[in-house]
Amino acid sequence: MKTTWALSAIMMSLSLAACSQSNTQSPDPVEAAVAWQQSQLNDFASQLDVKYRIVTNIPEEACAEDAKADERCFIVEIDLTSSTDLALADWEIYFSQMRPVKAVLNDQFNIERVKGDLHRLTPNNNFTGFKAGETKTVRFRGESWLLSEVDGMPNYYIVAKDAQGQELQPQIIASTMVQVDPETGMEVRPYVEEFVDAKRQYQRTEQDKLVWAKPEVLFKQNSAVAVDETVVSYSLLPTPKTQTLADNPKKVSLANGVSLDKQSLLDAGIEYQAIEAAVARLARLGVTENEAGVKVRFSKADKTTDSEAGSYQLTIANDAISITAHEASGFSYGIASLTSLLSLNDLTVSTMQIEDSPRYQYRGMHVDVSRNFHSKQFMLDLIDQMAAYKLNKLHLHMGDDEGWRLEIDGLPELTDVGSKRCHDFSETRCILPQLGSGPNSDTPVNGFYSMADYVELVQYADARQIQVIPSMDMPGHSRAAIKAMDVRYKNLMAQGNETAAKEFLLTDAQDTTVYSSVQYYDDNTLNVCMESTYHFVDKVVSEIAKLHEKAGQPLTTYHIGADETAGAWLESPICEAFIADNEYGITDIKQVGAYFIERVANMLADKGIQPGGWSDGMSHTNVAKMPGNSQSNIWDVIAHKGHQRAHQQVNHGWATVLSNPEVLYFDFPYEADPKEHGYYWASRATNSQKVFSFMTDNLPANAEQWQDIEGNPFEADDRKVVDENGKLISGPIQQGKAVAGIQGQLWSETVRSDQTAEYMIYPRLLMLAERAWHKPSWEVPYQYEGQVYNQHSGFFTESMRAQQAKDWQKMANHLGQKELAKLEKAGIEYRIPTVGAVINNGLLEMNVAFPGLALEYKEQGKQWQAYAEPVKVSAPVEVRAISPDGKRKGRTQIVN
Repeated sequence: MKTTWALSAIMMSLSLAACSQSNTQSPDPVEAAVAWQQSQLNDFASQLDVKYRIVTNIPEEACAEDAKADERCFIVEIDLTSSTDLALADWEIYFSQMRPVKAVLNDQFNIERVKGDLHRLTPNNNFTGFKAGETKTVRFRGESWLLSEVDGMPNYYIVAKDAQGQELQPQIIASTMVQVDPETGMEVRPYVEEFVDAKRQYQRTEQDKLVWAKPEVLFKQNSAVAVDETVVSYSLLPTPKTQTLADNPKKVSLANGVSLDKQSLLDAGIEYQAIEAAVARLARLGVTENEAGVKVRFSKADKTTDSEAGSYQLTIANDAISITAHEASGFSYGIASLTSLLSLNDLTVSTMQIEDSPRYQYRGMHVDVSRNFHSKQFMLDLIDQMAAYKLNKLHLHMGDDEGWRLEIDGLPELTDVGSKRCHDFSETRCILPQLGSGPNSDTPVNGFYSMADYVELVQYADARQIQVIPSMDMPGHSRAAIKAMDVRYKNLMAQGNETAAKEFLLTDAQDTTVYSSVQYYDDNTLNVCMESTYHFVDKVVSEIAKLHEKAGQPLTTYHIGADETAGAWLESPICEAFIADNEYGITDIKQVGAYFIERVANMLADKGIQPGGWSDGMSHTNVAKMPGNSQSNIWDVIAHKGHQRAHQQVNHGWATVLSNPEVLYFDFPYEADPKEHGYYWASRATNSQKVFSFMTDNLPANAEQWQDIEGNPFEADDRKVVDENGKLISGPIQQGKAVAGIQGQLWSETVRSDQTAEYMIYPRLLMLAERAWHKPSWEVPYQYEGQVYNQHSGFFTESMRAQQAKDWQKMANHLGQKELAKLEKAGIEYRIPTVGAVINNGLLEMNVAFPGLALEYKEQGKQWQAYAEPVKVSAPVEVRAISPDGKRKGRTQIVN
């Protein structure tokens, strides 16, 4: 298509040039055009104004007349306004549209999808050129729905050719670049028009009952909590197993620091380096090591004490502090609890005794650096905060369609090519732009960790008792690797080295299979019938294992990914030969995907490495052919029977880790607001309170307290179900089996910067830590005989609900009055919540999710004022929350 258009544009230019020579009348603007110059392209890109707006998500308005009854469509309009006349027609504008364009609805432009979310906008023969001040509107129909301002991806860029047919340097259209809000520090998209019509722009279907979280809605939501200073004097996070206050609690001042008895630590078998990071976090809050400070003694736990990894005892007396534990993590966690107890106002802690141990041994956080890269410093900061809240598994996702982020010795193409996105259709220097990355490779969303960087990350994590679990997704989600190895193949073939060229080749050039992944790629899946694919996997894993060895933390778990394989290989001659050979017992092309997972899982097991994968891919395997200690991450939606697969895989005996999207995907919006960042395919509102409320040991019971993505009740049936042959389809967890833990996820499709990543992760990560460490008394006990749960089943009793509300009141105050300030001192740019507000009879009332945060309001034409109590105002009024240090502001909302 690109070549055809370019040729037709050249022919059109030549024809028009000829016409202009024979016609003495004033030419039409298009007829005057012959060719672009670089300076002209630069100028045009700098002044073209682009506006992007969602018109409607209502199927009756958006879909074609012959659409199916259940088809979902949306309509978008893109306004193009030039400040100067421009007649040239041979240009192309590239932009990211995450839900693909199905049809263009006006007659001057064409749009075609290039690859993934990359689209090409071109003028057609009806195009009449740009006139100064005139707006041309491109109207198109898209697939599915569009419910967020963040969907308007940035960095549109324009491409054109000069008179010799040489492509000029692509230019980003300046009006489509993101900007930074000076008050919040957040990315904003000024080219995206604000949503104003809830029904047409923010409602998915007629059944959608989710309410836009405007100030009056948040005011009602926040009314369940209030400022309570009494609960924070002894509060800490995560909540310990037991906490006993002294009969007459006293405040112990740590203003003069702490004096660590390092000899007692050595006597307990622990080197100081094992707790050094925890001590540094305490020092960051103002409590430094000092001989004159309060004595801190360490002792080895005896046999009668809970010996589970991470267990500890913390005793705070008037004149000394003692920590008892079995191993390094317990001592570190004891200091972490002391840090959490600390009042920043006066650097005091209360006298008490804590006996504590973790609920789960797997307490994880997953970060995707493939879709958009995140810096080493961001990762170091994240690791430090994970340790502060007793999380112990870092699942680092470094290989996907949009980028390969780890240097692999011997395979330089993976990072030379696969770590960069730029405008190169040959994909020999980089892979194609996606996710609004733009045409240039020198952008922060590109990048990779060198081998030295990775070793540093693993060492940093190990010093904080955190295991790093690397992941390069395969066999799907592998486009970056495939394109990089294609470049390697071509380069070596050009050198005449066919054997080396084919050693790590990942696709069959003769494969004619037509497929599309969930992200709309048709070339992102490894060919699992090729031995070179397994050579590649073995090479990558072996090199990563060497880096772990160098870092001093052996590679003990590797995550294959194994999810969302798009049905490739169906027409691959190599696969046909593979099946015909029948060496591995494969008789059907549908079996080769499971074969890949089973083979790689056992390849890992043979190296002493636990294999991990996402639950959908893992469910396709033959359990008997999988290593018994396999790990599976459950990313199934509970509202869509997600508990069934979780229970099935728990019953396999696998290490089953809950990663359920509607509560543990931190790339989803905090509140139901189109201005909030994030994807939203499973939830449009996942705030900290929802994460706190998660009943992890009884997934179906959450149907009693949650709604689905459209704000409607759902039912979770956990009873035994068999087919007509008596084969078990689904059923409850077997007695004696349980999930291994939980993990938060940050996927990065819409998360472009480190600052945005921190906004999305914090403070939800703190609630992840709470649920991973502490089992609340209000959680509905699991019923092994199986039950049906819904909004009326009544297992989540009124007393349980009341206790949950009481615990959240304490937690919300702890965050607002104590913990967020500690994040600030670590330089973490967490999300400051949007405030609730109403105006009744001229009186403004305000509240916030985390009591204790300062609030401000501003009337039209006036200055910001501190809010303390209901105040007389004239509507409309702007409202916002302020960080404890006063430096950062939450997003401003308007209340009428």
